[in-house]
Amino acid sequence: MVQPACATPAGDFDSSDEEDAGGDPRPLPISWLTLSPVYSSKFLGLCSLPGCRFKDIRRNLQKDIEELKNYGTQDIFVLCTRGELLKYRVPNLIDAYEQHGICVHHYPIPDGDTPDIASCCKILEELKNCLESNRKTIIHCYGGLGRSCLIAACLLLRLSDALAPQQAIDSLRNLRGSGAIQTIKQYNYLHDFRENLAAHLATKDTHENWEEHLDVKAK
Repeated sequence: MVQPACATPAGDFDSSDEEDAGGDPRPLPISWLTLSPVYSSKFLGLCSLPGCRFKDIRRNLQKDIEELKNYGTQDIFVLCTRGELLKYRVPNLIDAYEQHGICVHHYPIPDGDTPDIASCCKILEELKNCLESNRKTIIHCYGGLGRSCLIAACLLLRLSDALAPQQAIDSLRNLRGSGAIQTIKQYNYLHDFRENLAAHLATKDTHENWEEHLDVKAK
């Protein structure tokens, strides 16, 4: 896992982006998920993979990052694996983000899959820190439908105990289309999320209490 990193703007893109400088002229579509009532004035952005060049998709990386910068993007969560970035011809995407002053949080999750509960908690904690620091934050995978919507739905469930899993799923499908939350595994993950989260937190508390007990004994 690549730890979150920030860098000052520098800026050149790799030659793979320059060989087809035209690409899709349309702006990178970004959907904004409202996080009210917990964060009444905050939104989380979701999008597909910037700069992607695969099959009939011909996005331009430089233009897409400029679009992200125009939105004031400060933090970006990348859920694609390194193998995917290579496959979709943006192998230097993370470096490009950092060169343009965007903090990168790289948590690779295989396409169609789900993170373990500990990794999910870490992602959600970092998302929460970004939002509470009023940092413009975006999350993406390949299509911005499966993994990205899964994490966004987990965030909604974490923020509001009153929200049912199906309501979180419906919110993301209303925002991103019917393809959001793509696999049965992702669907079940959300329905089991609170139970698995409670078990994880209980185990974590027990472990921390045990470490505190050992520290006391050592003194």
